[in-house]
Amino acid sequence: MKPPVTAGLFHVALRVRDIKTCEHFYVDLLGYAVEWRPDSDNLYLSCGRDNLALHQVDSIDGRTTTLDHIGILLKRAEDVDLWYQFLMKHNVEIDKPPRSHRDGARSFYCFDPEGNRIQMIYHPPAVKA
Repeated sequence: MKPPVTAGLFHVALRVRDIKTCEHFYVDLLGYAVEWRPDSDNLYLSCGRDNLALHQVDSIDGRTTTLDHIGILLKRAEDVDLWYQFLMKHNVEIDKPPRSHRDGARSFYCFDPEGNRIQMIYHPPAVKA
């Protein structure tokens, strides 16, 4: 049985080399708001229903993109585990199993057929927006 339909794609995470310059661009120029700054290397921004995560790295490690992952929004926390079980049954490669986050979110990571990392996430502020 298939889990409930998702709420869509409202989350993107980028690896950046200069988080302060990127914060200026997204906040001061594009109008995003700082949602959460867990430490100096990670910044979560929001604008409407969109959520953008910036993760500072020293280098891009030879990757062709700075995309870390895309997030697919789920409507309920319990949907995370339903999707995890469903995708496991369909032999989807899992990167990280479900876990609850400090901010009330719950998620897990998997890979699409091309190797792009996907986060299936319940994020309360985005669901309420």
